[in-house]
Amino acid sequence: MQQRQAKRPPRIGILANEVSGDQLAAALIEALHAKHADIEFEGMTGPLMEAAGCRSLAKMDPVMGFAEVIGHLPGLLRTRKNLLAYFLANPPDLVLGVDAPDFNLALETKLKAAGVTTAHFVSPTVWAWRQGRVKKLQRAVDLMLCIFDFEVDFLLRHKVPAVYVGHPLADQIPLEPSEPAANRDGLGLVRERPVVALLPGSRMSEVSRLGPVFLQTALWLQQQRPDLQFVAPMVNQKLKQLFQELIEATAPELQVTLLNGRPRDAIRAADVVLTASGTATLETLLLKRPMVVAYRLSPLTVWLIRRFKLLKTPHVALANLLADQPYAPEFIQEACKPGALGRAVLAFLEDATKRAQITRAYMEIHRNLRRDAAQAAADAVLDLLAEN
Repeated sequence: MQQRQAKRPPRIGILANEVSGDQLAAALIEALHAKHADIEFEGMTGPLMEAAGCRSLAKMDPVMGFAEVIGHLPGLLRTRKNLLAYFLANPPDLVLGVDAPDFNLALETKLKAAGVTTAHFVSPTVWAWRQGRVKKLQRAVDLMLCIFDFEVDFLLRHKVPAVYVGHPLADQIPLEPSEPAANRDGLGLVRERPVVALLPGSRMSEVSRLGPVFLQTALWLQQQRPDLQFVAPMVNQKLKQLFQELIEATAPELQVTLLNGRPRDAIRAADVVLTASGTATLETLLLKRPMVVAYRLSPLTVWLIRRFKLLKTPHVALANLLADQPYAPEFIQEACKPGALGRAVLAFLEDATKRAQITRAYMEIHRNLRRDAAQAAADAVLDLLAEN
């Protein structure tokens, strides 16, 4: 009698190309493995994804901005071409892109056209800028996993299947904030002295542009408040080395505690956070710390954004987009200057009432974002697999 062939385990291609994407993908992999231990994952990975059990077909190479990506473009295109060829030759049950829409959407579009089921975790901010991309989403994905609830209505109106799953960081971080001083001992900081955390970004281009101005701001602040301490978490050794070189070139007399990773520890220890715009603003919000947000892009990138009116929101910081008012002062491009940043940081340090108001507002936002996101995303992925 002929034996029935055993059903093979589901196979998912998963693609991340940013530090935040690596975090989101790893949480989803772990949630899916908890439900079905036999699911196989392979794709474009960061270290957390690999630690969660994803086989690496390519390593992530995070870059950003129109102009910034040019130098990396040949390698990125080659990597995407190789991944497309691999998944077409070895079709998985699902390909899931995690954020990095400029890299992932084109790949997902071609795979979907070839009959591969596709999904995307973290909707591009089509509601905020470059709204024409919503048509690309229609062609690219069978399902969009949204981390903010207001995105779902917008996407459904434009015929993009979407589901709200909440944000994994909101589930990972405790709702109740901790006292800054209680978090300083483990970082080698003096408990009784106030702390400013410097988070100039997770990419080489960001740190190259923002590092000097952040250090100059720290020098300005030290002149006003000699008791201040500064801590700067770096996501990898390359960025740590770059930032150390910037300290030696820009502010050799400044004492900065450099950390290997541990951004949440740095934020928890801080009274105020000076941060690049990006995921770090959400993390700072969830940790209930007041923040000052800065950003600089290349002149070409900024010219393109302004020339074609690509930005559709009044604020760039995610923390401000989620709040009922802009609690985090923003200093973008020409406004990103040490004196302006320093005065904004100093205003928070000297206003305990304002800090308490921000803590209450950020707690309410955090409460609304808690949806057990990794589990919700895993359920949505499994439902999509069952349908196809």
